[in-house]
Formats: sequence, C-alpha cells, structure tokens
Amino acid sequence: MAKLYFKFGAMGSSKTAQALMTKFNYEEKGQTVWLMKPSTDTRDDARGSDGTVRTVVRSRIGLFCDAEAVAADMNIFDEFVARGAQKFADVIICDECQFLTEEQVNEMKDVADKLDVPVICFGLRSDFLTKLFPGSRRLFEIADSITEIKSICRCGRKATVNARFDANGEIVTEGAQVVLGGNDLYSGMCYKCYRELIEKKQAKEA
Repeated sequence: MAKLYFKFGAMGSSKTAQALMTKFNYEEKGQTVWLMKPSTDTRDDARGSDGTVRTVVRSRIGLFCDAEAVAADMNIFDEFVARGAQKFADVIICDECQFLTEEQVNEMKDVADKLDVPVICFGLRSDFLTKLFPGSRRLFEIADSITEIKSICRCGRKATVNARFDANGEIVTEGAQVVLGGNDLYSGMCYKCYRELIEKKQAKEA
C-alpha cells in the first residue's frame, strides 16, 4: 500500500532540494509526478509580461522546477480523481506543506489509502514561536511515515527552531504566524540559542 510521508526540518535543512531530487528520481524511472505547493507561498513565483503567474519551487542551492499552486479551497483528492488519478500522476510531491489546511492533509491521506498513490510532503514543523502549523500538526497525526531532515544551528547543535528576525537583526517574538521570507528573515537554530536571544532581548527591554 502507498503511504503518506511527512519529511520535516528547520529552515535551511534542504527540504526543497530533497523534494526536487525526489521528483527527479521518480521521473528518471519513468514515473509521472504532480509537484505542488500551497498558493500561500508566492516567494519564487514569476510573473510574465502578459500578467500570468508561473508557480515555481526553488531551493536555496539553485534547483528549481515549475509546480502547481494549490489554493486553500482545492479538494486535492477530488482534483486528482478528476484528472484521471493514476493516469495523471504516479506520485504527489508537496513542498511547503505546513501551509496546507488540515482537510487537505486528510485528502492526501485518502489519495494514499484509497487510490494507492504515494504522497510525499516536505515542510516545516513549527513557526517562529515554536507553535505547530495546522498542516504540520495534521501530518504528525496521520502520516504513515515521519522523517526529520536534520540541519545544524550556528553553535553546532541540531536546529529545531525557525527564528524570525526584523530588519535590525533583532529576534521577533510576536506577529502573524505566516510571514514569507528566507535567509533575510529566518534562521534555523537550536532551542538553547533561540531562548538565549529572547532572554537578551527581554533584558534589553526591561
């Protein structure tokens, strides 16, 4: 039976690169891939001269590929069936899966269970305040396989936190859960270093 896979890691852990390499590996074996990402993530999208938007999945090491933007109201199971199910794609790969709705994760599980098509999700576990994203929470609850993609903090420990910083390089401790950005706004770090930065900020503000 096919499985729903969740591969998670902190910022900078090569999640997107691994998603694109996984896509390449399937296609090298003659398999077709439905590569998607939630429409929430528009960082790497390109707008043509005619106004059309090209959805792109791009890694920090330079790998990139066109993908399909999945709106929050798309029923992934129904859409997959409408397009021909197994005739349309042999596998679904989703990048930035933390932005999926809980219901969309349920739909992906149905694709794996009812249609016997593997679904592989790559994304973050938690936000800048160490709170789970809704999509990630649901994946932890129902994914058949959960794998951590490890990376390190600047101190050498394992990175587990996605710290957010402002334009002055100060750590951010409040705000919206979703603020799009890359190395300019976020850094993967261990919880110890994360807490130390917060404590330093609190001491300055006291």
